[in-house]
Amino acid sequence: MRLAKYLAHAGVASRRASEALIRAGRVTIAGEAVTDPARDVEASSGVAVDGEPITGAESRVVYALNKPRGVVSTAQDTHGRATVVDLVPAGRRLYPVGRLDADATGLILLTNDGELANLLSHPRHEVPRTYRVQVAGPPLGEPAVRALREGIELDDGRTAPAGVRRLGAHELELTLHEGRNRQVKRMCEAIGRPVRALERVRLGPLALRGLAAGAHRRLTAAEVERLRAAAKPLRSTPG
Repeated sequence: MRLAKYLAHAGVASRRASEALIRAGRVTIAGEAVTDPARDVEASSGVAVDGEPITGAESRVVYALNKPRGVVSTAQDTHGRATVVDLVPAGRRLYPVGRLDADATGLILLTNDGELANLLSHPRHEVPRTYRVQVAGPPLGEPAVRALREGIELDDGRTAPAGVRRLGAHELELTLHEGRNRQVKRMCEAIGRPVRALERVRLGPLALRGLAAGAHRRLTAAEVERLRAAAKPLRSTPG
């Protein structure tokens, strides 16, 4: 098995994060640092990260968490703030799938399944994310809703068409298939409606319903499979 995949299966980090660990020289095999994520390894190879032995794959788990405001979506925080990992005492390494800003709330997943994390977080898999958004500024009229639906020109390019449902004069439901940084906030700012509150209410087929702020639950095997099925397969590049 390739080294990056081995680390992801062992619950160290997602596949891409594992590749970064390897290239940073933090991974050793039999005491020697390696920087090639494609290096073949097995359980008896003596893999370690920062000197800590990695014994192999552990059972994979996925948790849904209703992230409260003020909690950061990282495994650790250099400023000592509470993290989403702190709220799910699972007794094993977990890392968040994607991220929500500290002032945002709602559904976020934590897992030790690197392959699933990559499926759900890679923009090319187009897993839909639905947000309930409260905005400031003038009441939301049809021109503003239509602009969001058709795509907004941002500094990193035009956004893809979005699903938009107006819930009130200053509230809407927005479904995106992209994963750009702070995309919801930037789209709303571009139409003159700064975001006052942002809550993720759905990720693919999984809804937030039934979880109080700060609460979490482990997903069933059926829920995990539905999440996998929500990720579109990547198109092959013509050779």
